[in-house]
Amino acid sequence: MKEGLVNFKGIKEGIYIYIKDGEFQDVLDELEQKLEDSIDFYKDANFLGIKAEYLKQNQILELVFLLKYKYDIHINKSGLPPYLGEPEYYTGIDEGMTKFIHSTIRSGQVIEYDGNVVVIGDVNPGALIKAKGNIVILGIFRGVAHAGTDGNKDAIVAAYDLQPTQLRIADIIGRKPDEDIATLGIPEVAKVKDGEVYIEPYLPNK
Repeated sequence: MKEGLVNFKGIKEGIYIYIKDGEFQDVLDELEQKLEDSIDFYKDANFLGIKAEYLKQNQILELVFLLKYKYDIHINKSGLPPYLGEPEYYTGIDEGMTKFIHSTIRSGQVIEYDGNVVVIGDVNPGALIKAKGNIVILGIFRGVAHAGTDGNKDAIVAAYDLQPTQLRIADIIGRKPDEDIATLGIPEVAKVKDGEVYIEPYLPNK
């Protein structure tokens, strides 16, 4: 693994994460290793942003969710690209146990967990994911998702590209809008609003 791809640089206001050009898996490995080595220090730090001009949108999104769900580290939304800024309606979502799956979920597979589920890969048609918390797919989602299985309507389902066969939050079923809406590669999120499940682009201040 090539070293020196991830650097933490502190200024008076907090810390920036700088990512150099290299294999993304090496970036992930080095980031996790550095966090594990000094997690007590970093948990109390103010993270101002991620500087990563060589990474793609979905790769930066993967870093953001890794930091948030695995290490409880939140990046200041002003330090992220505008398409990754955290919208206001996410602030009330509870966080807890998270299961990470580093592979594609294939047809016939069933994933069920009492907390959040984060899949680093695609979910194929015929696959089913059920979680009491949130479901986050760092890839294309084409299967069936049921978030908030214990009745939590604050749960969300998010993916780099949401194409669900069926999507349910608590006891409310939603599907992709019939009209063809171009999201320009922007991640999408499904959430309950006014008693219905809506799928929208993951945009700041919406």
